[in-house]
Amino acid sequence: MATLKVLIVDDEPGIRSGIKRILSNYFVDFPFLDEEFTFELQEAGSGEDAIEIIDKNNTDIVLLDNKLPGMDGIEVLEYINKKEFDCSVMMITSYASLDLAVKATNNGAYNFVPKPFTPQELKAAMEGITKNLYLRRMTKKLNKEGKQVRFQFLSVLSHELKSPINAIEGYLRIMKDRQVGNNIDDYEVMLNRSLERISGMRTLIMDMLDLTKLESNKKALDVKKIDIVDIATLSKDTMTPMAIQKNIKIFIDSNPEHIFLLAEPEKIEIIFNNLISNAVKYNKDNGEVNCVLREENNKIKISVSDTGIGMSEEDIPKLFQEFMRIKNEKTKAISGSGLGLSILKKIVEEVFHGSISVASIPDKGTTFTIEIPKINIPL
Repeated sequence: MATLKVLIVDDEPGIRSGIKRILSNYFVDFPFLDEEFTFELQEAGSGEDAIEIIDKNNTDIVLLDNKLPGMDGIEVLEYINKKEFDCSVMMITSYASLDLAVKATNNGAYNFVPKPFTPQELKAAMEGITKNLYLRRMTKKLNKEGKQVRFQFLSVLSHELKSPINAIEGYLRIMKDRQVGNNIDDYEVMLNRSLERISGMRTLIMDMLDLTKLESNKKALDVKKIDIVDIATLSKDTMTPMAIQKNIKIFIDSNPEHIFLLAEPEKIEIIFNNLISNAVKYNKDNGEVNCVLREENNKIKISVSDTGIGMSEEDIPKLFQEFMRIKNEKTKAISGSGLGLSILKKIVEEVFHGSISVASIPDKGTTFTIEIPKINIPL
């Protein structure tokens, strides 16, 4: 069994002892792994004591109360983030501090558990945060060592879809019990957070399916004669509802009017879906997305430009790493799996033997350019 160190931070001795009783004989069992996770429990009655313990010991999970004597829970959370400790934080909140709990969740806390909670609710929350911590550490290990263990990783990752469900259920219970009143406007943050989680799950499922197909598909390619202009138009129509929310206009410019290619339609669709959706997500309100298609010198050139937030030269090489997302003040509210562009690069280079390049100017926009050789086919 693997053991995770859990620090319980609460000024109420009864809460601390109750959590210890619930978790003392509890373990989390992951599919596809050979070991279970148990918990070594520590406790602190104040934020200052908590920081002292975290500084001296390798703490994995912190269960953190908001209202503490002296330094409060948010200050402890900010300290953990500033020091970049490799641990996950879950807030323990009272009904009177739900707004603060939501704020904490949006600024680094993995989740929150409202008081009073049942043993089953605490165990479910611990299962979610343990899986999240494991997956985050596995990602770092993969990035450092470059080991090809994607099947195991993706198998466990699929089970991580349960964690957003737990978070959404928590918000729904708060709304069902009218814990912050009867005015629907008071629940807007929770509703938006739930919608973001659902959107993230949908994106994750689709990206995982795409990556799994690329990694495991060994059968002959089901190529057809396709018009890539039609597929680009389909992707534009798919992304239009998202674009309308930001008043972004999407344009397609093709020369010639129809460009034919022997290819699998699904893989071409993945290319356009990724390029156009990213151009919308990372764009500014009232912006534009321009998709330019050209057939020249026996090559097909696809260029998708946006008028969005752009990125620095240092960030561009990171774009195509698996599970990598560029994080800064401009992107922290944008959800994504971090898989889309790595899948795109694999398709372009390994399936079509093409190339992909990126040009970007901060606060001006980004352009992705793809070139793939055209296979001559009878028209």
